[in-house]
Amino acid sequence: MTGQTFAGVDVSRETLDRLRAYADLLAKWNSKINLVAPATIPTLWQRHIEDSAQVFGLAPQTVTHWVDLGSGGGLPGVVCAIIAAEHMPDCRFTLIESDKRKSAFLMVVARELGLGFTVLDQRAEGVLPLGAGVVSARALAPLPQLLTWVKRHVAEGGIALLPKGKTWEEEVDAARADWQFDVIPHISQTDPAARLLEIKELSRV
Repeated sequence: MTGQTFAGVDVSRETLDRLRAYADLLAKWNSKINLVAPATIPTLWQRHIEDSAQVFGLAPQTVTHWVDLGSGGGLPGVVCAIIAAEHMPDCRFTLIESDKRKSAFLMVVARELGLGFTVLDQRAEGVLPLGAGVVSARALAPLPQLLTWVKRHVAEGGIALLPKGKTWEEEVDAARADWQFDVIPHISQTDPAARLLEIKELSRV
């Protein structure tokens, strides 16, 4: 089983093949459902797959339940689930996506790629607290709102992994009006202006 480093994570050839199969499904379905911005399809691999894969590299290898909020087309949830199948086979993934068409796509991905993740076609605030060791979300909501949903589903001692764009500092400052938390901003490997926010010890002010 030969492999390579992808977005800072060692992955096998089989995992890369699975990621490519997922990228193909995403591109195919995007003409019917707006899973990602159509203009980003030519750079799908770097803009979305690699960008999502780096989230996995920040997760503790001991996590047993990972929740992805507002999964959309599966970014970063599906990408992380594919890599976790190799590195953390005992980790359960729950993808929350209220849009019925997008959640249907996620179920197709799970079936065609042989992934055992759960898809909940509900809003994050309507799902009973899940107590996850890792909660992720990409391009879902500004941080002050996003942390409300994170707090609902993260376990005590768990972490949130939240990719944010160039306004990440403004979002962190705004969130501190209502929340206390520790944050480590990791520089994105795909966009030097962006950060992957690793958030711990989250509580209301």
